[in-house]
Amino acid sequence: MEQLRDRVAVVTGAANGIGRALATELAGEGMKVVLADIEREPLQLVAKELERNGADVLPVATDVSDAWSVGALANATLDRFGAVHLLCNNAAVAGQFGRTWATSLAEWEWVFAVNVLGVVNGLRSFVPIILEQDEGHVLNTGSAACFEALPGFGPYAASKHALLGLSEALRRELHASGARVGVTVGMPAGVVKTSIMTGQRNWLDRFGERPPADDDPLPSAIRGGFTAAVAGGNDPQLCARAFVDGVKRDLYLVCDDMALMEEWSQNHAKHGRGEKPVWPPA
Repeated sequence: MEQLRDRVAVVTGAANGIGRALATELAGEGMKVVLADIEREPLQLVAKELERNGADVLPVATDVSDAWSVGALANATLDRFGAVHLLCNNAAVAGQFGRTWATSLAEWEWVFAVNVLGVVNGLRSFVPIILEQDEGHVLNTGSAACFEALPGFGPYAASKHALLGLSEALRRELHASGARVGVTVGMPAGVVKTSIMTGQRNWLDRFGERPPADDDPLPSAIRGGFTAAVAGGNDPQLCARAFVDGVKRDLYLVCDDMALMEEWSQNHAKHGRGEKPVWPPA
């Protein structure tokens, strides 16, 4: 995937944040970009903006937690462009911050439906197409939460740990099969300015009425801190540039601050040495 021009990319969660930045970056590389998001109006606005800049894009309203919806996205991609070379599984929700035992089952199900099964649905719908072409790449958006779980962040951290495991299995399976298909996990450095902390606007009705958040002081404080940090976070375009470079170079893990990612990865090594997770960190 050193050459991206005139190839086809699919980006989920493309209406804002990292997804929007990825779509912009890939369009700038000359790719045809399929924009997928559950939010129809913001999706159309992004599509119009990219089209004004000369990009060839296709917006498709998509619920990544719904296998049928993602299958329809794949069909729309093939109908319009006839191929797909880069799948960007980016859509994600943070969920409400709360103690693991006090977080509702509906909340757990929602976070995993989007963050884990959303990726699974993407892989099941698009990887067979990419394999048939015998050329392409999968980019999964990770997080520092792939390596470390903060208190109150159980569902999100568990989902991102799962994403890293999925990506590792996928990479090994593709390599073992001899397929010319790469896998990259993009890790944003620090906190990125996105709308993830207001993800409740996309709560799925099939999970019923959303229960109130846990009011315990610790997760409440962390929720408040993250909300403020995200509001003043890093430019998502920095992540997008690093991720696209990682795809071109066929890197497995990539971050816009590789030293910071190396620091995060030491968390698992500490556990392997017998150190117990504590809060606040020692």
